[in-house]
Amino acid sequence: MRSSVKSSENLLEELQTALAHGTVARRVETLRRVTDLFINNAVDYSDDHVRVFDDVFQCLIEQIETSAKALLADRLAPIAAAPPQIIRTLALDELIEVAGPVLTKSERLDDTTLIEIARNKSQAHLKAISLRRVLSEALTDVLVTRGNEDVVQSTVSNPGAKLSESSLTDLVTRAERDDDLAACIGLRPDLPRHHYLKLVARASLSVRRKLEAAHPELADEVSSVVQEAAQRVRAAAMTRQTEMARALVKSLHDDGRLTEFQIATFAEQGKFDETNAGLAALAGVTVETAENMMIESRTEGVMILAKVAGMQWSSVRAIIAMREKLSGGSQTDMLTLRDTYEALRSSTAQQVLRFQRMQNTTSAA
Repeated sequence: MRSSVKSSENLLEELQTALAHGTVARRVETLRRVTDLFINNAVDYSDDHVRVFDDVFQCLIEQIETSAKALLADRLAPIAAAPPQIIRTLALDELIEVAGPVLTKSERLDDTTLIEIARNKSQAHLKAISLRRVLSEALTDVLVTRGNEDVVQSTVSNPGAKLSESSLTDLVTRAERDDDLAACIGLRPDLPRHHYLKLVARASLSVRRKLEAAHPELADEVSSVVQEAAQRVRAAAMTRQTEMARALVKSLHDDGRLTEFQIATFAEQGKFDETNAGLAALAGVTVETAENMMIESRTEGVMILAKVAGMQWSSVRAIIAMREKLSGGSQTDMLTLRDTYEALRSSTAQQVLRFQRMQNTTSAA
């Protein structure tokens, strides 16, 4: 015990000397010893002790070379009880060699600080943040909006990243021009079904062309494999939530309680699966057929289904508004759509739907 106390007293004297008139080398050596002392006993220190270390670290890192700061960041980053102010100072450093370790690993950094850094620092800083174990929706929104391709890819590939509806809408749109991003998004287990269906509908053709271009001698085989894989993946994308939604709608329909007003309520609540299944039931088509028509960029498919189902314009408007909200698309002219819908004859809608069924049957054959 006396030896330990003596060692601490010697270190205190050395610290005072280093801060008063020590050389840079002396500061670096003292910093190393103070860091050793903190890490070796971190679990035993009180909040008051940690604050003292915080002040000491802040003093010691002045006028020392980058390598010493980077080493300090690397050593303190994994420590859950690391002094918070020095961690923030290191995270805000302009040099990624210093900021990187704490941005990626330190649990001492709160969301407010991380968002501030993500909004103002370099792409390298954003990339380091994207590798954190957990990323909040607010933080991923900044990374997706401001980050370059590398940052976005890293964020989407991170299973601990929570993606908001807004970010997902933006990412699915970007994926139309980026097969690698499309694959990353499509592999996320938390991707909502309506986003997944839109992703597959828009990206599958470009993915198939990419595979065929890479292996022209296997073009036919690759095309067949891709189609089979797409069918398997689509079936696997049936989440528990989707199954429950379809089961609920089927129960309502079987009991005679499924009305267009119930479907409009689902749409107003943003419930894609329930709305789709309900529309399919009233129109007398499969949910898969309804899905294909619901995720089209144009609204004609929805209006055809609704006309076959005998829906009023107010209900159709709710469904179209839900589609726009979920896809993040620009607002359409509802007055023009209303006139188009009211002018659409039920017999014409039935004929178009029969033609589409015939096309689907031919494609499947």
